Amino acid sequence: MKKLFSKGLFSGRVISKSLLAFASLAVFTQCTDNSTEASASADSTSATATVTEAPAEDWKIGVQFWTFREFPFVTAIEKADSAGIKFIEAFPGQALGGNFKDSFNINMSAESKKGIQELLSSKGMRVVAFGVTGAKDAAEWNKLFSFAKEMGIEYINSEPNKSHWGLIDSLSGVYGVKLAIHEHPKNNPYWHPDSVVAAMKGHPNIYACADLGHWGRSGLDVVECLKKLDGRIIGVHLKDIKEFNNTKAEDVVVGTGVLKYPEILAELKRQNFKGLMSVEREGNWQNNMPDVKQTAEYVTGLMKASK
Repeated sequence: MKKLFSKGLFSGRVISKSLLAFASLAVFTQCTDNSTEASASADSTSATATVTEAPAEDWKIGVQFWTFREFPFVTAIEKADSAGIKFIEAFPGQALGGNFKDSFNINMSAESKKGIQELLSSKGMRVVAFGVTGAKDAAEWNKLFSFAKEMGIEYINSEPNKSHWGLIDSLSGVYGVKLAIHEHPKNNPYWHPDSVVAAMKGHPNIYACADLGHWGRSGLDVVECLKKLDGRIIGVHLKDIKEFNNTKAEDVVVGTGVLKYPEILAELKRQNFKGLMSVEREGNWQNNMPDVKQTAEYVTGLMKASK
């Protein structure tokens, strides 16, 4: 997932209560282009079972909607539902589609927020995470956390400027919404888990989102990376790659690439991981719903086998 956001600085250390009333500009982050509405008929077969009902308590298999970036949000909902998935990680900028005029972002109208929440509720679905996103200053971070709180989002995925760590930690505590640091491949500031550990030190509300594919692209041992973040992982991006140690490695369906998923899931189980595992399929863009369903079933099968 591409991420572009400003690196504006914030030097204050104390968050006043008045910050909660700030009305600020939109989050400067966009992980991709805005989508236009398109048909979901290419891969909208009905699911025979809900594959997100994983055997390990509190493990949630979801989908990062970047997977469906070429479709509007309402179409992506139908695709996720067809794959038997009920948990969503939204990304900023995806056109809502349908009768909605907005995109999924912090400036959504009250009407759109209510409509999307009602649509999700009618299908027994919910948005658990939002990202990869961020903000350029205190006011925008405040607006982002406020939006997440209002939408019932549990955590925000981000790759924040180092100078914002203290601010983010404070706002997270105020709003009850966690922040998870995501890792794009090197030379991203967070490509190595040691940099994520540094961000979490002294910041109890900052956690990690483990992007397994990007670690492999950076030539890192995925299991060892997970061990470095033991107890601090609240989200996982499920993806697989065709080639190890190549930042441009092709994305493939999970279980068909070079990543060792039995060992990965065994390590997450050892850590007593309880959180969202978002399928993120970055390929076969027009017809990848079956790939998402295959991934969810594969991971669920491994989890059952490990009981």
